[in-house]
Amino acid sequence: MARILIDITAAVRQGAGIGRYARELTRAILSMFPQHRYTLFYAGPVRFPPTWAHGPRVHLRAAPLPERGMVWLWHRLLLPLPVELFAGPADLIYSPDFLLPPTLPGRPTLLTVHDLSFEIMPETLPEPLVAYLRRNVPRAVRRATHILADSESTRQDLVRLWGVPLERITVLYSGVEPRFRPVEDPERQAQVRARYGLGPWPFVLTVGTVQPRKNYPRLIEAFAILVREGIFPQGHLVIVGEQGWKAEGTFEAIRRSGLMDRIHWLGFVADEDLPALYSTASAFVLVSRYEGFGLPALEAMACGTPVVASRTSSLPEVVGDAGILVDPESVEEIAQGLRMVLTDPERRATLRAMGLERARRFTWEAAARRWHEVVERLL
Repeated sequence: MARILIDITAAVRQGAGIGRYARELTRAILSMFPQHRYTLFYAGPVRFPPTWAHGPRVHLRAAPLPERGMVWLWHRLLLPLPVELFAGPADLIYSPDFLLPPTLPGRPTLLTVHDLSFEIMPETLPEPLVAYLRRNVPRAVRRATHILADSESTRQDLVRLWGVPLERITVLYSGVEPRFRPVEDPERQAQVRARYGLGPWPFVLTVGTVQPRKNYPRLIEAFAILVREGIFPQGHLVIVGEQGWKAEGTFEAIRRSGLMDRIHWLGFVADEDLPALYSTASAFVLVSRYEGFGLPALEAMACGTPVVASRTSSLPEVVGDAGILVDPESVEEIAQGLRMVLTDPERRATLRAMGLERARRFTWEAAARRWHEVVERLL
């Protein structure tokens, strides 16, 4: 029995992306490997209470300061106050969110690096954030005993950009929760449409924080082409995701399209509504310029929705041949990918079946087993 400390700050603070990764992976770990003792350490304030964190050997420990205060102590002032001082002793420390807290000497550490967007596309992020990540993530990578990467793409980025030895990195794919499955109940679909002000019309869906890397302006241009061609005459475009940084370009693209009555930005959508929203969409599109993994594409496939995705970074690993892959820099290719899905019922049916099959390969249980194999080696 080992004492394992997991930093779940992202799990209790962030709704999508890394927050979901931290929640679901930790939940699966606690369920599948109850022989260990777990200390779940977090810095608040809490947006998403860890109601899933329970068991006779599971202990929650709150940081003495809010998240911003702990960031200042550990990653800006670089005070070497070990996390064990606040959370108690541990045989291994795991951080699922890019950075490692200070630890006592000789303690094995495991770190997840989700992507290197701040190195590869720094112009898509706020400059202070780029400076902060460039200063602290390489330090955490050097300190970590072992690193988990979300994809082979991210693993190769770590090797190519920072010279991290391949043997220090393990690829751990995200899973898709069982609740992401086709929702065919018309009443449930109608409830979700009504909740978010969506009419009875067909729509194309995209999910992700509104920020430059998500490439929404090109998607909006591609959608406008389809409307002008009459390809999707009654169709709408629905964007789900909180407003992030440098979002002005996306909102300006919506205004410039002249389709403000047919493009809907919903902001953050409750997790429980996402399966019905995916299932109701005519197609799902994720044409990001760069992704560490691309979980929404996997969730869409699990719900039986045909997927159009970028052929860059990690997305081909996730989507494989179960979706249509396009060049995210080409508005015409994005439009063509959507044309193929929206105008060919036979292709739609094939993509639906292949997507459902492919999504079954990605589970949080498989991710937790992979995690535990690494932990066993480190211990």
